[in-house]
Amino acid sequence: MAENRAEIIAGAAVLAVAIGFLVYASGGSGLGGDSGTYPLKASFRSAEGITPGSDVRLAGVKVGTITSMTLNPDTFYADVTVSLNNSIHLPDDSAIVISSEGLLGGNFVELVPGGSIDNLAPGDEIEDTQGAVSLISLLMKFVGSSASGDAKPAATATP
Repeated sequence: MAENRAEIIAGAAVLAVAIGFLVYASGGSGLGGDSGTYPLKASFRSAEGITPGSDVRLAGVKVGTITSMTLNPDTFYADVTVSLNNSIHLPDDSAIVISSEGLLGGNFVELVPGGSIDNLAPGDEIEDTQGAVSLISLLMKFVGSSASGDAKPAATATP
């Protein structure tokens, strides 16, 4: 009987620790309630590299997350909704940019505050957007421009 009681106590302790980890993880990843946030919208020509749940950062500090992404059938742009902390009040001329953490890092959304005295209200759209830049297309442009540059004769000075 004593062995049975010890097993029950150990099982209950393991279950309590597992529930504690679950509560901690759901609070840290934003799976809990959306209290303390407000939505903003933006349309990107290319939203490559970001997904719902990606970070939204301001000056390198996480201030929100992407909550939804849909394709607009009229404009063929990616309509993105971001959820920002209530403590962040962005000017209405702010920009939103898809940035990369580095050559091999992931992408995130960066907010670039403007200088207006009026702020964006919940549900407003950020008009100034810059989509993801493809590293492969940049390399192709570089290779293409250097190849065409070699074909031109060099200018020579006449004495």
